[in-house]
Amino acid sequence: MPSDSFEQLLDRAASWFGIGGGFWDIFGHYHTTSVAAKQAILRALGVATDSVADLEQALATLARNEWERLLPPAVVAGEAGQVELPLHVAAERLGARARFVVRREDGESGEFEVNLWELPQVASVEMDGRTWVRVQVTLPMRLPLGYHEVTVSVGGSRASTRCIVTPERAYMDPHLGRGGRAAGIAVSLYGVRSLRNWGFGDFHDLRSVIEWVAEELGASFVALNPLHAIHNRRPFNTSPYLPNSIFYQNFLYLDVEGMEDHRRCKRALALRKTAKVAREIEELRATPYVEYERVSALKLRFLKLGFGQFLRERRTGGSRARAFEAFCEREGDLLATFATYCALDEEMHGLNSDVWLWTDWPAAYQDPCSAETRAFGKKRWRRVMFYQYLQWQIDLQLAGAQQWARDRHLSIGLYHDMALATDRFGSDVWAHRPFYVSGCRVGSPPDDFSPKGQDWAFPPPYSARHREDGYRLFADSIRKNCRHGGALRIDHVMRLFRLFWIPDGMEATEGVYVSEPNDDFVRILALESVRNQVVVVGEDLGTVEPSIRETLARFGILSYRLFYFEKNERGEFRRPDEYPRQSLVSSTTHDLPTLAGFWVGADIAARRAAGIIDDKVELAQLQQRRTEKQKMLDVLFQLELVSKDLPRPAEAYAELTGELHNAIIGFLAMTPSQLLAINQEDLTKEVHQQNLPGSTWQYPNWGRKMRFTIEQLRGDAETRGYTTMFHDWIERSGRRNQRG
Repeated sequence: MPSDSFEQLLDRAASWFGIGGGFWDIFGHYHTTSVAAKQAILRALGVATDSVADLEQALATLARNEWERLLPPAVVAGEAGQVELPLHVAAERLGARARFVVRREDGESGEFEVNLWELPQVASVEMDGRTWVRVQVTLPMRLPLGYHEVTVSVGGSRASTRCIVTPERAYMDPHLGRGGRAAGIAVSLYGVRSLRNWGFGDFHDLRSVIEWVAEELGASFVALNPLHAIHNRRPFNTSPYLPNSIFYQNFLYLDVEGMEDHRRCKRALALRKTAKVAREIEELRATPYVEYERVSALKLRFLKLGFGQFLRERRTGGSRARAFEAFCEREGDLLATFATYCALDEEMHGLNSDVWLWTDWPAAYQDPCSAETRAFGKKRWRRVMFYQYLQWQIDLQLAGAQQWARDRHLSIGLYHDMALATDRFGSDVWAHRPFYVSGCRVGSPPDDFSPKGQDWAFPPPYSARHREDGYRLFADSIRKNCRHGGALRIDHVMRLFRLFWIPDGMEATEGVYVSEPNDDFVRILALESVRNQVVVVGEDLGTVEPSIRETLARFGILSYRLFYFEKNERGEFRRPDEYPRQSLVSSTTHDLPTLAGFWVGADIAARRAAGIIDDKVELAQLQQRRTEKQKMLDVLFQLELVSKDLPRPAEAYAELTGELHNAIIGFLAMTPSQLLAINQEDLTKEVHQQNLPGSTWQYPNWGRKMRFTIEQLRGDAETRGYTTMFHDWIERSGRRNQRG
């Protein structure tokens, strides 16, 4: 029998790791995965691909690792049926008995034994002269939702698996589940302007936004940008979607003056009253863009004074000291490692101002588990504790903000956002390196907005390692982003199904889709959603296979629908009644033009100014924009949302008029979509978007402040029309908040 060719073996190895053979782009073109791309990705995964012998050996090793293991590292099952476990045994041991011990999450346990020869055999394989058989074991007891452990013993062999029992659907707010609809405002919290903050929107401002939403809009939620910890360094380290850590938050959101330790610290209070500090705060408030470095330096100075006050009081014990210790114990190694990274980052940059990345640290400190790193943590324990303390204070203030929303009867309250990416020079990659694949980056294939594709420059997750870990780290990421909120947006939810990998040394156009264990990921997401009572919205924009949306819908995860993208097969904008009910509808995102910006082509001008497109592409995009504007007008006139007396040609509108603005907001409110989110920029007709994809220093990404202060939004005649307009559409469309 002839042996497999190199190409056949390469395809088998690629298939084992979910590397796709090709994909269709949004233009209808098929892209076949090149041999070079397959080899590069396999090498990044630790598979040698230089020869037939390399591939044969790699495939044999993969098969042995799977079949010689009694149980897989994790089994994810739905609560609707009985849990079934695949058990691998050598054929000669089928006459033995297997003993199982089941330890539930709540501490209860049970045992049972089975005869292997009586179990159904579902697969077998010949390896190294032996036959291995896969038998199916059905647990005789029902397990509740949660994370359990099952251990099996067969003769002298023993293995354990993490058994995760999940719901069949994610959590749904009762009002929405009964056919209701809701609305909210999306804000970039860092850009919230107020008369009291320090040049950066904070949790005190968030309470003011909540009051405005509750009292004047009658809405149900405030949607936030990701609050993840970032390095706060421009221009490369300010994106909330490229976090230092996905598990913890940015201390710049802390309301320093609202912290108990600040109010008790005489040195901090005296410093706050100095003319120099007062002048610095006034200047930071007045800047048109967020000054991350300056705000960070100022806040750290006061936060460290407050921490010193806490340490002095901690020596005498008390409830606050116990609360902090309990918080640190709950967070465990995850927080301790993050805080150690932050302390090391501060130390290394202090010793050498040119050192900004952990990859430039001494080799010993690049390993979070090294003896040197542990010794540093003990020596600099106060500095490590300081960064734990900051996360404790964030947790308290964020919990307070959600309670503030609940007390004002917002049915959902805070709507959080969980980023896809992680900074390759950040804490998460430093601390959890085995969970990321080096040698590749994540991006997206070519589309209308990025004809050359996108390279997001961060490493893809290593899903096999997550499974080996029993999905603990993945579950933690969902759980910590659910905390203190009523809804969670999953950025680029297709990540649960597949990601676009770009091998190092290749362009985004040469990228490949790599599939993920989507059923496991989606089920765990549903479990954390139910446990935390959080509605989940999956951002499913871009290249999306129908099966992905079908699976998300089956699990009760809301789709994410934008006015710009919802068109029928003829390229016409869909009518409101054609939108899916199980969805969130919005006008735009942080990466796309605002409604006013779309109308005047501000995004096209910004791309040209940044050098992302040339004159020829700019002209083509402007022509396409005129066509799109006309199509928008056509559907608005058809629905009689604008006066018949207005001129029809799109060229008649040099800017977004008040009537057209009202019509578009009304169009979105009329959809059956369960949730409606209007960006704050679109409410107040701001022209410029928050982020221009493909740019860094060429555009003020993630720094643009609100047009109005929160005080103006709450009481200024100039803003009353915007507030009233949205409030009226919330009322007319039946989306008024229904809690309490």
